[in-house]
Amino acid sequence: MRVLMAAALLPAIVLMWYIRKQDRIERESAEFVMSVAGVGAVTVISAMILEGIGGALLKPFLPKDSALYNAIYFFLIVAGSEELGKYVALRLRTWRSPEFNYTYDAVVYAVAASLGFAAVENVLYVFIGGLATAAARAVTAVPGHAIFGVFMGCHYGLAKRADARGFQRETDIEMVKAFVVPVILHGFYDFTLSMDGWYWSGIFYFFYLLALAAAFWTVKKLSDEDSPVDIDRWYMNHK
Repeated sequence: MRVLMAAALLPAIVLMWYIRKQDRIERESAEFVMSVAGVGAVTVISAMILEGIGGALLKPFLPKDSALYNAIYFFLIVAGSEELGKYVALRLRTWRSPEFNYTYDAVVYAVAASLGFAAVENVLYVFIGGLATAAARAVTAVPGHAIFGVFMGCHYGLAKRADARGFQRETDIEMVKAFVVPVILHGFYDFTLSMDGWYWSGIFYFFYLLALAAAFWTVKKLSDEDSPVDIDRWYMNHK
């Protein structure tokens, strides 16, 4: 049991360590990051409830496993439920926190919420499927949640900067993107994985590798360009 638990949790721990390590200017405290991950972990419950309700409502209208059923189920119900929970956890735990004072902080927080969710989900899957499941999910599902978190954090950080400047419309737009972009990525990930045929497998792996490369590039770019959220006030205080 300890081996299974370690195998389930290790991918999320390693990825979180990497993301937090890139926070070079003012690294977030481990305690606060863990608290965000903890809130994200709790959203597994809400996701399971919403997915159960959504699946039950959809089932009478469409043949299960048809392309249309899978598209609606994985984009709207699964991705929508899971990313909504992460987004709400992220917003409630971090938006007004004084620790959220640099743009890259948003990536750390969003990935923490995503990996908190992924860790609990992974434990459930691994305890059912064993070490083979742990190995497969360590290089697909868990990094997938981190990828979705990177892009959620990218737009969440832009929203925070716009809010600091008093740009309400821009804040609202970036907040919407912080939710919608991960939903689209997550939905496409699950949808292509659910479809039969070698070409769908090819599409899935091409998309996954492209998204993984884009996430690493985004992390590096945001880390290198990290700056205070309230950049105008920062410049005034450092003249």
